[in-house]
Amino acid sequence: MPDESKKSDAAAAEATAKLELLKELNLPTAVLGVDLSDAKDDPKNQRAFAACFDGGVYAVDLDSGKHQLLGKHESYASGVKYLRKTGQIITTGYDGTLRWHDVSTEKPIRTIQAHRFWSWQMDVSPNEQSIASVTGQYLAGGYKYEPAPEQEPSVRVYDAQTGELRWSFSHVPPVLSVAFSPDNHFLAAANMIGEIRVWNLETGEQTAAWTTPDFTSWGIIKSHHYIGGIFALSFTPDSAELLGCGMGPMNDPMAGNGKQRWQRFAWKESPPRKTGQLGDGEAGNGLMETIQFHPSKPFFVMAGRLAQGKWNTAFFDAKSGDLLHSLDTKMRVVDSVFSQDGDQLLLAGAISQQKTKDGKYPDFGRLKLYRCRA
Repeated sequence: MPDESKKSDAAAAEATAKLELLKELNLPTAVLGVDLSDAKDDPKNQRAFAACFDGGVYAVDLDSGKHQLLGKHESYASGVKYLRKTGQIITTGYDGTLRWHDVSTEKPIRTIQAHRFWSWQMDVSPNEQSIASVTGQYLAGGYKYEPAPEQEPSVRVYDAQTGELRWSFSHVPPVLSVAFSPDNHFLAAANMIGEIRVWNLETGEQTAAWTTPDFTSWGIIKSHHYIGGIFALSFTPDSAELLGCGMGPMNDPMAGNGKQRWQRFAWKESPPRKTGQLGDGEAGNGLMETIQFHPSKPFFVMAGRLAQGKWNTAFFDAKSGDLLHSLDTKMRVVDSVFSQDGDQLLLAGAISQQKTKDGKYPDFGRLKLYRCRA
Protein backbone atom coordinates (compact mmCIF):
# COMPACT_ATOMS: atom_id res chain seq x y z
CA MET A 1 0.00 0.00 0.00
CA PRO A 2 1.22 3.58 -0.63
CA ASP A 3 2.81 5.47 2.23
CA GLU A 4 0.02 7.88 3.23
CA SER A 5 2.38 10.12 5.19
CA LYS A 6 4.55 10.64 2.10
CA LYS A 7 1.45 11.30 -0.01
CA SER A 8 0.21 13.91 2.46
CA ASP A 9 3.65 15.57 2.63
CA ALA A 10 3.81 15.76 -1.16
CA ALA A 11 0.28 17.15 -1.33
CA ALA A 12 1.15 19.82 1.24
CA ALA A 13 4.27 20.76 -0.70
CA GLU A 14 2.38 20.94 -3.99
CA ALA A 15 -0.33 23.12 -2.44
CA THR A 16 2.31 25.57 -1.23
CA ALA A 17 4.49 25.50 -4.29
CA LYS A 18 2.50 27.99 -6.35
CA LEU A 19 3.68 31.42 -7.32
CA GLU A 20 1.91 34.75 -7.66
CA LEU A 21 3.94 37.56 -9.19
CA LEU A 22 3.91 40.59 -6.89
CA LYS A 23 6.59 42.85 -8.37
CA GLU A 24 8.83 43.06 -11.41
CA LEU A 25 11.60 45.60 -10.99
CA ASN A 26 14.21 46.80 -13.48
CA LEU A 27 17.86 47.53 -12.80
CA PRO A 28 20.30 49.16 -15.23
CA THR A 29 22.35 46.01 -15.66
CA ALA A 30 22.26 42.25 -15.04
CA VAL A 31 21.91 41.05 -11.45
CA LEU A 32 24.44 38.34 -10.53
CA GLY A 33 23.62 37.95 -6.83
CA VAL A 34 20.77 38.93 -4.52
CA ASP A 35 19.65 38.89 -0.90
CA LEU A 36 16.59 40.11 0.90
CA SER A 37 15.81 41.97 4.11
CA ASP A 38 12.51 41.79 5.92
CA ALA A 39 10.73 44.95 6.99
CA LYS A 40 11.23 44.06 10.66
CA ASP A 41 14.99 43.89 10.05
CA ASP A 42 15.26 46.96 7.87
CA PRO A 43 13.92 50.31 9.16
CA LYS A 44 13.79 51.61 5.59
CA ASN A 45 11.21 48.96 4.68
CA GLN A 46 11.78 45.70 2.86
CA ARG A 47 14.70 45.91 0.47
CA ALA A 48 16.65 43.71 -1.86
CA PHE A 49 20.42 43.94 -2.20
CA ALA A 50 21.70 43.29 -5.70
CA ALA A 51 25.24 42.55 -6.90
CA CYS A 52 25.41 43.61 -10.52
CA PHE A 53 27.23 43.30 -13.83
CA ASP A 54 28.52 46.88 -13.69
CA GLY A 55 30.27 46.18 -10.37
CA GLY A 56 27.62 48.06 -8.45
CA VAL A 57 25.95 46.89 -5.26
CA TYR A 58 22.46 48.32 -5.06
CA ALA A 59 19.80 48.61 -2.37
CA VAL A 60 16.40 48.24 -4.02
CA ASP A 61 13.18 49.35 -2.31
CA LEU A 62 10.73 46.60 -3.17
CA ASP A 63 7.74 48.87 -2.68
CA SER A 64 8.76 51.79 -4.89
CA GLY A 65 11.29 50.00 -7.11
CA LYS A 66 13.86 52.76 -6.53
CA HIS A 67 17.47 51.66 -6.30
CA GLN A 68 20.48 53.26 -4.65
CA LEU A 69 24.16 52.48 -5.15
CA LEU A 70 25.79 51.36 -1.89
CA GLY A 71 29.23 50.46 -3.21
CA LYS A 72 31.14 49.28 -6.23
CA HIS A 73 33.65 46.59 -7.18
CA GLU A 74 36.32 47.15 -9.80
CA SER A 75 34.79 44.38 -11.90
CA TYR A 76 31.52 42.42 -11.86
CA ALA A 77 29.93 42.15 -8.39
CA SER A 78 29.18 38.43 -8.16
CA GLY A 79 27.52 37.92 -4.76
CA VAL A 80 25.85 39.66 -1.84
CA LYS A 81 24.63 38.54 1.59
CA TYR A 82 22.69 40.54 4.19
CA LEU A 83 23.63 40.06 7.87
CA ARG A 84 20.52 40.56 9.95
CA LYS A 85 22.39 40.65 13.26
CA THR A 86 24.59 43.59 12.30
CA GLY A 87 22.67 45.32 9.51
CA GLN A 88 25.61 44.89 7.14
CA ILE A 89 25.97 43.43 3.69
CA ILE A 90 29.01 41.54 2.42
CA THR A 91 29.75 41.42 -1.30
CA THR A 92 32.18 39.64 -3.58
CA GLY A 93 33.33 40.39 -7.09
CA TYR A 94 35.49 39.48 -10.03
CA ASP A 95 38.12 41.81 -8.60
CA GLY A 96 38.68 39.10 -5.97
CA THR A 97 37.66 41.29 -3.05
CA LEU A 98 35.24 40.91 -0.16
CA ARG A 99 33.59 44.16 0.83
CA TRP A 100 31.56 45.03 3.92
CA HIS A 101 28.96 47.82 3.77
CA ASP A 102 26.84 49.36 6.54
CA VAL A 103 23.25 49.44 5.32
CA SER A 104 21.99 52.11 7.72
CA THR A 105 24.81 54.61 7.14
CA GLU A 106 25.37 53.50 3.51
CA LYS A 107 29.13 53.62 4.09
CA PRO A 108 31.88 51.07 3.40
CA ILE A 109 33.35 49.24 6.41
CA ARG A 110 36.21 47.12 5.11
CA THR A 111 37.69 45.61 1.96
CA ILE A 112 40.00 42.59 1.83
CA GLN A 113 41.70 40.94 -1.13
CA ALA A 114 40.43 37.37 -0.84
CA HIS A 115 41.72 36.05 -4.20
CA ARG A 116 44.07 37.02 -6.99
CA PHE A 117 41.44 35.80 -9.47
CA TRP A 118 37.63 36.14 -9.54
CA SER A 119 35.30 35.26 -6.70
CA TRP A 120 32.84 33.03 -8.51
CA GLN A 121 30.42 32.63 -5.62
CA MET A 122 30.11 33.25 -1.88
CA ASP A 123 27.96 32.13 1.05
CA VAL A 124 27.46 33.15 4.67
CA SER A 125 26.88 30.60 7.43
CA PRO A 126 23.39 30.51 8.96
CA ASN A 127 24.77 31.80 12.29
CA GLU A 128 26.37 34.72 10.35
CA GLN A 129 29.80 33.98 11.80
CA SER A 130 31.61 32.83 8.65
CA ILE A 131 31.79 33.77 5.00
CA ALA A 132 33.17 31.53 2.25
CA SER A 133 34.32 32.54 -1.22
CA VAL A 134 35.51 30.35 -4.11
CA THR A 135 37.81 31.12 -7.02
CA GLY A 136 39.94 29.57 -9.73
CA GLN A 137 40.84 29.98 -13.39
CA TYR A 138 40.48 27.21 -15.95
CA LEU A 139 43.93 26.69 -17.43
CA ALA A 140 44.76 23.55 -19.39
CA GLY A 141 46.96 21.25 -17.35
CA GLY A 142 47.80 18.72 -20.08
CA TYR A 143 47.03 17.50 -23.56
CA LYS A 144 43.59 16.32 -22.42
CA TYR A 145 42.82 19.89 -21.33
CA GLU A 146 42.26 18.79 -17.74
CA PRO A 147 42.33 21.78 -15.37
CA ALA A 148 45.78 22.75 -14.17
CA PRO A 149 46.44 22.73 -10.40
CA GLU A 150 45.28 25.78 -8.47
CA GLN A 151 47.57 28.82 -8.26
CA GLU A 152 46.07 29.87 -4.93
CA PRO A 153 43.68 28.19 -2.46
CA SER A 154 40.39 27.79 -4.30
CA VAL A 155 38.21 28.00 -1.16
CA ARG A 156 38.68 30.53 1.61
CA VAL A 157 36.66 31.06 4.80
CA TYR A 158 36.70 34.34 6.71
CA ASP A 159 35.26 35.64 9.96
CA ALA A 160 32.16 37.54 8.89
CA GLN A 161 32.55 40.13 11.65
CA THR A 162 36.29 40.86 11.54
CA GLY A 163 37.41 39.72 8.09
CA GLU A 164 40.07 37.46 9.63
CA LEU A 165 41.03 34.43 7.51
CA ARG A 166 39.94 31.20 9.18
CA TRP A 167 40.57 28.47 6.62
CA SER A 168 42.11 27.97 3.18
CA PHE A 169 41.06 24.78 1.38
CA SER A 170 42.42 23.21 -1.80
CA HIS A 171 40.26 22.16 -4.72
CA VAL A 172 40.59 21.77 -8.50
CA PRO A 173 39.84 25.10 -10.21
CA PRO A 174 37.65 26.68 -11.25
CA VAL A 175 35.44 26.22 -8.18
CA LEU A 176 32.03 27.62 -9.09
CA SER A 177 29.77 26.97 -6.08
CA VAL A 178 29.87 26.91 -2.30
CA ALA A 179 27.41 26.32 0.56
CA PHE A 180 27.40 26.09 4.35
CA SER A 181 25.41 23.35 6.05
CA PRO A 182 22.38 24.50 8.08
CA ASP A 183 24.05 23.26 11.27
CA ASN A 184 27.08 25.53 10.55
CA HIS A 185 29.54 22.62 10.89
CA PHE A 186 30.38 21.89 7.25
CA LEU A 187 31.23 23.62 4.00
CA ALA A 188 30.80 22.18 0.51
CA ALA A 189 32.30 23.41 -2.77
CA ALA A 190 32.06 22.09 -6.34
CA ASN A 191 33.91 22.79 -9.55
CA MET A 192 33.59 22.82 -13.34
CA ILE A 193 34.22 19.11 -13.81
CA GLY A 194 31.77 17.86 -11.19
CA GLU A 195 34.16 17.36 -8.27
CA ILE A 196 32.54 18.00 -4.88
CA ARG A 197 34.39 18.35 -1.59
CA VAL A 198 33.12 18.85 1.97
CA TRP A 199 35.16 20.13 4.93
CA ASN A 200 34.61 20.09 8.67
CA LEU A 201 34.77 23.72 9.84
CA GLU A 202 35.74 22.79 13.39
CA THR A 203 38.80 20.73 12.48
CA GLY A 204 39.59 21.97 8.96
CA GLU A 205 39.68 18.38 7.71
CA GLN A 206 38.21 17.28 4.40
CA THR A 207 35.43 14.83 5.25
CA ALA A 208 34.12 13.86 1.81
CA ALA A 209 35.14 14.05 -1.85
CA TRP A 210 33.50 12.56 -4.94
CA THR A 211 32.91 13.25 -8.61
CA THR A 212 29.75 13.24 -10.68
CA PRO A 213 30.29 13.40 -14.48
CA ASP A 214 26.73 14.54 -15.16
CA PHE A 215 27.31 18.30 -15.12
CA THR A 216 30.31 18.62 -17.42
CA SER A 217 30.83 18.45 -21.19
CA TRP A 218 33.90 17.85 -23.31
CA GLY A 219 33.84 19.84 -26.52
CA ILE A 220 34.14 17.79 -29.70
CA ILE A 221 32.66 20.46 -31.97
CA LYS A 222 34.16 23.91 -32.70
CA SER A 223 36.68 23.72 -29.84
CA HIS A 224 38.22 21.16 -27.51
CA HIS A 225 37.82 21.98 -23.84
CA TYR A 226 35.66 21.29 -20.80
CA ILE A 227 32.63 23.42 -20.07
CA GLY A 228 29.84 23.29 -17.52
CA GLY A 229 30.03 22.51 -13.83
CA ILE A 230 27.97 22.57 -10.66
CA PHE A 231 26.73 26.14 -10.43
CA ALA A 232 24.94 25.97 -7.09
CA LEU A 233 24.88 23.78 -3.98
CA SER A 234 22.40 23.45 -1.13
CA PHE A 235 22.38 21.15 1.88
CA THR A 236 19.08 19.61 2.95
CA PRO A 237 17.62 21.24 6.09
CA ASP A 238 18.95 18.38 8.26
CA SER A 239 22.46 18.78 6.73
CA ALA A 240 22.47 15.06 5.87
CA GLU A 241 22.34 15.39 2.08
CA LEU A 242 23.68 17.80 -0.51
CA LEU A 243 22.08 19.00 -3.75
CA GLY A 244 23.86 20.44 -6.74
CA CYS A 245 22.52 21.92 -9.97
CA GLY A 246 23.85 22.82 -13.39
CA MET A 247 23.43 21.42 -16.88
CA GLY A 248 23.81 17.94 -18.33
CA PRO A 249 26.46 16.94 -20.88
CA MET A 250 26.12 17.79 -24.58
CA ASN A 251 28.11 17.15 -27.74
CA ASP A 252 28.44 20.83 -28.56
CA PRO A 253 29.24 22.73 -25.35
CA MET A 254 29.11 26.06 -27.16
CA ALA A 255 25.39 25.52 -27.82
CA GLY A 256 24.46 25.64 -24.12
CA ASN A 257 21.59 23.19 -24.54
CA GLY A 258 22.37 20.38 -22.11
CA LYS A 259 19.62 18.97 -19.89
CA GLN A 260 18.38 20.96 -16.91
CA ARG A 261 19.69 19.01 -13.93
CA TRP A 262 19.87 18.62 -10.17
CA GLN A 263 21.32 15.71 -8.22
CA ARG A 264 21.20 14.80 -4.53
CA PHE A 265 23.86 12.94 -2.54
CA ALA A 266 24.08 11.28 0.87
CA TRP A 267 27.48 12.88 1.39
CA LYS A 268 28.17 11.41 4.85
CA GLU A 269 28.23 7.85 3.50
CA SER A 270 31.51 6.32 2.39
CA PRO A 271 31.65 6.64 -0.52
CA PRO A 272 28.96 9.33 -0.97
CA ARG A 273 25.88 7.94 -2.71
CA LYS A 274 23.58 9.59 -5.25
CA THR A 275 20.04 9.51 -3.83
CA GLY A 276 18.06 11.35 -6.48
CA GLN A 277 18.04 13.51 -9.59
CA LEU A 278 15.70 15.36 -11.93
CA GLY A 279 14.11 12.92 -14.35
CA ASP A 280 14.77 13.43 -18.07
CA GLY A 281 11.03 13.42 -18.74
CA GLU A 282 10.56 16.46 -16.49
CA ALA A 283 13.50 18.49 -17.81
CA GLY A 284 14.07 20.74 -20.77
CA ASN A 285 17.42 22.15 -21.85
CA GLY A 286 19.30 24.92 -20.13
CA LEU A 287 21.72 25.92 -17.42
CA MET A 288 20.43 25.80 -13.83
CA GLU A 289 22.22 28.34 -11.62
CA THR A 290 20.43 28.50 -8.26
CA ILE A 291 18.88 25.96 -5.88
CA GLN A 292 17.24 26.80 -2.54
CA PHE A 293 15.21 24.96 0.10
CA HIS A 294 12.08 26.59 1.45
CA PRO A 295 12.72 27.63 5.08
CA SER A 296 9.82 25.59 6.49
CA LYS A 297 7.95 23.71 3.76
CA PRO A 298 9.03 20.35 2.26
CA PHE A 299 10.17 21.55 -1.16
CA PHE A 300 13.03 23.28 -2.95
CA VAL A 301 13.28 25.59 -5.95
CA MET A 302 15.72 25.44 -8.85
CA ALA A 303 16.06 28.09 -11.55
CA GLY A 304 18.33 29.26 -14.34
CA ARG A 305 18.49 29.87 -18.08
CA LEU A 306 16.14 28.18 -20.55
CA ALA A 307 17.47 26.97 -23.90
CA GLN A 308 14.56 24.80 -25.01
CA GLY A 309 11.61 23.58 -23.00
CA LYS A 310 8.73 24.82 -20.89
CA TRP A 311 10.27 26.15 -17.69
CA ASN A 312 13.32 27.77 -16.14
CA THR A 313 12.01 27.85 -12.55
CA ALA A 314 10.52 24.83 -10.81
CA PHE A 315 9.58 23.47 -7.39
CA PHE A 316 10.37 19.91 -6.31
CA ASP A 317 9.20 17.77 -3.42
CA ALA A 318 12.02 17.54 -0.87
CA LYS A 319 11.57 13.81 -0.21
CA SER A 320 10.64 12.29 -3.55
CA GLY A 321 12.19 14.87 -5.88
CA ASP A 322 8.93 14.99 -7.86
CA LEU A 323 8.26 18.09 -9.95
CA LEU A 324 5.47 20.06 -8.24
CA HIS A 325 5.14 23.32 -10.13
CA SER A 326 7.03 25.15 -12.88
CA LEU A 327 6.99 28.34 -14.91
CA ASP A 328 8.95 30.25 -17.52
CA THR A 329 9.95 33.58 -15.95
CA LYS A 330 10.99 35.05 -19.34
CA MET A 331 14.41 35.96 -17.97
CA ARG A 332 17.68 34.27 -17.08
CA VAL A 333 17.61 33.55 -13.34
CA VAL A 334 21.04 33.70 -11.72
CA ASP A 335 20.14 33.80 -8.01
CA SER A 336 17.15 33.28 -5.71
CA VAL A 337 16.24 33.82 -2.08
CA PHE A 338 13.20 33.09 0.11
CA SER A 339 12.01 35.58 2.72
CA GLN A 340 12.57 34.44 6.31
CA ASP A 341 8.91 33.44 6.72
CA GLY A 342 8.92 31.67 3.35
CA ASP A 343 5.96 33.64 2.03
CA GLN A 344 7.98 35.32 -0.72
CA LEU A 345 10.54 34.25 -3.29
CA LEU A 346 12.83 36.73 -5.02
CA LEU A 347 14.38 35.78 -8.36
CA ALA A 348 17.25 37.82 -9.82
CA GLY A 349 18.83 37.91 -13.26
CA ALA A 350 18.48 39.61 -16.61
CA ILE A 351 16.79 39.65 -19.98
CA SER A 352 18.70 39.93 -23.25
CA GLN A 353 20.40 43.29 -23.58
CA GLN A 354 18.52 45.48 -26.03
CA LYS A 355 19.82 47.94 -28.63
CA THR A 356 20.56 51.48 -27.60
CA LYS A 357 17.82 54.09 -27.55
CA ASP A 358 18.89 57.72 -27.74
CA GLY A 359 22.44 56.59 -26.99
CA LYS A 360 21.50 54.62 -23.87
CA TYR A 361 20.98 50.94 -23.24
CA PRO A 362 17.56 50.09 -21.78
CA ASP A 363 17.57 48.50 -18.32
CA PHE A 364 18.07 44.75 -18.64
CA GLY A 365 18.56 43.66 -15.01
CA ARG A 366 15.49 42.11 -13.42
CA LEU A 367 14.15 41.32 -9.96
CA LYS A 368 10.89 39.38 -9.73
CA LEU A 369 9.18 39.02 -6.36
CA TYR A 370 6.65 36.21 -5.99
CA ARG A 371 4.27 35.17 -3.26
CA CYS A 372 4.35 31.46 -2.44
CA ARG A 373 0.67 30.75 -2.02
CA ALA A 374 -1.59 27.78 -1.36
